[in-house]
Formats: sequence, structure tokens, C-alpha cells
Amino acid sequence: MISIPSEQIYQLEKQYRISLINSLVGYKSLNLLGTISKEGITNLCIISSVFHLGANPPLLGLVIRPERAHNDTLNNIKSTGQYTLNNVLPEWYMQAHQTSASYAAGISEFDTCGFQKLYADHFKAPFVKQSTIRIGLELREIIDVELNGTTILIGEIVQILADDAMITDDGTVDHVKAKTMTVAGLDTYFLPQPIGRLAYAKPGIDPHKSA
Repeated sequence: MISIPSEQIYQLEKQYRISLINSLVGYKSLNLLGTISKEGITNLCIISSVFHLGANPPLLGLVIRPERAHNDTLNNIKSTGQYTLNNVLPEWYMQAHQTSASYAAGISEFDTCGFQKLYADHFKAPFVKQSTIRIGLELREIIDVELNGTTILIGEIVQILADDAMITDDGTVDHVKAKTMTVAGLDTYFLPQPIGRLAYAKPGIDPHKSA
């Protein structure tokens, strides 16, 4: 068994520590985050920090890395109050990864990395045409985390654009059919594989008989 206590974690080589901590919890959601500035310049970046907060109201949270002088993503969200989350497909994951490069302020990753913009009525922020599940959000709360300088954004889902047949009759999104990719760490990408679906868990119910 490998044992790495706290004091040793801080002594690890920087890149090794970053890779270890980022991949430790396993697979994470993978999305392209689309925004637009007040001047109409679009921005796109890949993120793996989205988490579910509730269904009523429908809220999603995401973590933004420490603010930089030219953090177009955070600046755009603060100024317009809107942003989109778009799933990543296998045929586009290399281009999606490239959006993590530190491009100069004012350069659109949509154009540089080859993604097409898709707009919905009465919604400013661009969606990704090459995605199959697209979510439009409006900013509801900003939480600055003093511990490490990150920012948590809480947004309400106000628009869903899904390709045909991606949502099942009971409302579940079929991410296998949608070809939604996932990520472990910073740069290792996967396609999920379904194992099974179980009924709602209740005390006294044998999970082996609930499927």
C-alpha cells in the first residue's frame, strides 16, 4: 500500500503533486464553458469542475481558478451574467483540450480552436454547435474562496438545448448516446460505459432485486 501523509504531499514535485491531486477522485464532468464580452468577443474554455446543487431551482456550481489579469471567462460572466456549458464529443476532444491554452485577452477560442457558435433567442452567451447537450445559465451567486483564491460560481439553468433523442422518457439524459466524454486529472480523457441502472434506494430493499 502507498501511504502519502500530509507533510509529504507538500514536498512532492509541483507537477507530480498537481497531477496526483487532480486525478485522485477519478472521473469528473467535462464541459466547454462559453461566454461573451459586452463588446461581443466570445470565449471558450474547457473545465472539469461543474457540480450539481439542486433541481428546484435548477442550480449548477463551478469552480474558476484564481483570477488572472486577463481572465476573459470570469470577466465575461460578471459583466453579462450569462454563460453556457456544452458537452465534449470524442471527435472534438483534442480541440477542446486546446482551449485550455493561455491565449491573449480578446482572442476567441471558438475561432482559434475550430468550434462553431450557436445562439438561442434572448440569450447572449454562445453555445457550442458541435456539442449534443448544451446548458444556458444565468449567474446567481459568486463565492470567493480565500483558502486558495478560487471562485465558485452558482448559476441557474434557464435554457437546455439537446439534440434529438438525448433525453429519455423519464427525463434522464442519455450521455452514452450523447457521446459525452469525461476526464481524470488534467489531460486524460474517457468515454463512459454503463454498468446498470437501479431503482430509487429505500431501507429494506435489496439492491440486487431493484434493477
